[in-house]
Amino acid sequence: MTDSADTPSFRLAYVPGVTPAKWARIWAERLPDTPLVLVQTSTAEAEGLLREGGADAAFVRLPVDREAFSAIPLYTETTVVVVPKDHVITAAEEITLDDLADEVVLHPLDDVIGWERPPGEAAFERPATTEDAIELVAANIGVLVVPQSLARLHHRRDLTYRTLVDAPQSEVALAWPQEATTDLVEDFIGIVRGRTVNSTRGRAGRTPAAEPKKDERRKPQPGGAPRRGTAAATRGRGAGAKGSGAKGGGAKSGGSRRAGGGGKPRRRS
Repeated sequence: MTDSADTPSFRLAYVPGVTPAKWARIWAERLPDTPLVLVQTSTAEAEGLLREGGADAAFVRLPVDREAFSAIPLYTETTVVVVPKDHVITAAEEITLDDLADEVVLHPLDDVIGWERPPGEAAFERPATTEDAIELVAANIGVLVVPQSLARLHHRRDLTYRTLVDAPQSEVALAWPQEATTDLVEDFIGIVRGRTVNSTRGRAGRTPAAEPKKDERRKPQPGGAPRRGTAAATRGRGAGAKGSGAKGGGAKSGGSRRAGGGGKPRRRS
């Protein structure tokens, strides 16, 4: 029996708010003999995990160190503000930063928006995590601005959110160490980019079906049946068939009578 430690695997890390299930399912279909190991990590620790070899690739939030990592941007998230359900902000479907001017806006230490200056009034103390900030919103201490995926991740029945139309946005990307672009990394890049299983840019199981060689495309049919001629030859046979008729081109009907009579051709005077 083969030791499970010898079985290659692909370790994929992901930060809060990212759902890797779709890509993991495609991986299992295309590379069933290579387990995909999911590793959950915080946004702040994702780069360190990749540097230390704790994951082969990771879904991260930009920016990352582009001198150390390659990255493929995937999508940009909508930014929302999380508020209690009875908050006055809920009267509108979309709001702006100016609407938060008189609000206490919580700014957790693991914030992923990357503010130059957060909107509204600063809280007395910064919460340690986004999860802690959610608890403070539920206690009517302030409001919280986050990517929509984090608002959904920390959903509570007593809270809701509204789109913040003019706020900075968080961008999600696939990143991996530049010096460790392995075959398995290339396989996963193909999945993320939406390449089909027969794509020539992929690796595992992506060999396009071979086309027949030119000298094999017109082999004689079984039983010695003659090959079909070219289009020009076909047209030639058609013209010959017409020529044998009563109205065929070339000889007139009189010429046919002379041939049928068996006489010699008439000399010119």
